[in-house]
Amino acid sequence: MIIRLATRTSPLALWQARHVAGLLCLSDPNIQVVEVGVESTGDRIQDKPLGQIGGDGLFTKEIQEAILDGRAHAAVHSLKDLPTAPVPGLRLGSVPSRGPTGDAFVSLKHSSFDSLPKGARVGTSSIRRKAQLLWIRPDLNIVDLRGNVDTRLKKLVDQDLDGIILAEAGLERLGLGSRITEILDRNWMLPAVGQGAIGIEVGNQDHPEARLIESTSDSQTLAEVLAERAFLVELGGGCLIPVGIDTTVFGMEMHMRGVVIACDGQRRLEASHSGVLENPIALGCHLGRQLLDMGAGEILGL
Repeated sequence: MIIRLATRTSPLALWQARHVAGLLCLSDPNIQVVEVGVESTGDRIQDKPLGQIGGDGLFTKEIQEAILDGRAHAAVHSLKDLPTAPVPGLRLGSVPSRGPTGDAFVSLKHSSFDSLPKGARVGTSSIRRKAQLLWIRPDLNIVDLRGNVDTRLKKLVDQDLDGIILAEAGLERLGLGSRITEILDRNWMLPAVGQGAIGIEVGNQDHPEARLIESTSDSQTLAEVLAERAFLVELGGGCLIPVGIDTTVFGMEMHMRGVVIACDGQRRLEASHSGVLENPIALGCHLGRQLLDMGAGEILGL
């Protein structure tokens, strides 16, 4: 059987697609996986901040189209990039076991985030990271940082930055964990919805390829991301809003801690909620409503 996987062509995206291919081949050694490389809008436009290019789907829309037009059986995404709004004809078929969810501080000048001098220049393209950085350190000068992981590491040197913030999972998956100076304290730097997770979309039709892809899913990771995405939907559903979430599972109980932060870091709301693992969507919705009741809608412009 041949399974065609649509993927972006950055080194990290290809790592993810090949990881999924490895999981599929473990379930059936006779499977042949073919990569269908796709360039997304977010890949094509590198000279503007993400918020100026457009809304959600900057890294996913073209990959999804590869399923809809028959070029691929499935699309492999960084789950944090996948919009919560459903696309007609597609569904989330699998979420394999999650990687690390932290945000990594990388610096060639400073031994820790706390040692950054006043006015230090820190690079990130994430609205979520920028808001949380400014909440904890309003003196920082945040520099927009686009590009794949290698490009951002190069910009750390070329732009003489004091540091940059990257996903821990991406660095570890590319064998670049040694570049991490420090994993930022999640007491104040909460991860993105779906951070560290891979999402595999398939078509709505029931076919053998989809059933094999579903077999790669991890039940705990799936529960975590369903809760986190429900939380995000309750808050408006966008990938480019200043929202963070930290989800932990203990036995059959899930604990969620969420934040909404003003983009300038001047206002921050935090709430938490726990419940049984078997109803993750209800947990995420409840936490989102808690924050809305506290005034999150005003911060988010709802």
